[in-house]
Amino acid sequence: MTALKAVVFLLLVPGLLLGYIPYRIAAVDTEVLSLAGFAYLAYPLWLVGGTSMLWCIWNFLVNGKGTPAPIDPPKKLVTMGLYRFVRNPMYVSGILALVGWAFWSPSLPLIGAPLLFLSAAHLFVTLYEEPTLRATFGGEYAEYCKLVPRWIPRIK
Repeated sequence: MTALKAVVFLLLVPGLLLGYIPYRIAAVDTEVLSLAGFAYLAYPLWLVGGTSMLWCIWNFLVNGKGTPAPIDPPKKLVTMGLYRFVRNPMYVSGILALVGWAFWSPSLPLIGAPLLFLSAAHLFVTLYEEPTLRATFGGEYAEYCKLVPRWIPRIK
């Protein structure tokens, strides 16, 4: 049942915000800036963003015993996989996907989308996620925060 909830979350949240809505904007937007040749940069960004997102959801299911959705959060703190390098790899993956859309169809809405997404994610993380994780996991999460940066991956 947890896996089904994770799939529903994947389709509803990242699927809509990072896939369907940018696709619809790209399909109807006529104010596309000219960045000839840069559209192909979208493919590796989508690949890395999508693969990273799936890896994170897998870690939540298998290691955290929960989903990324706030209604069914992990029972264990997830610190493996991409979470060893950055505390919010799902959001970073989403930003990569949106940057891919900006290369694919460089219109003002799609160029602004990664910045808007980062702003919304930062507010959500600092106002809801981090306080909730501190309350749930206490010292374990505090130690994790000391070792792993919030947004910019630290590769050792």
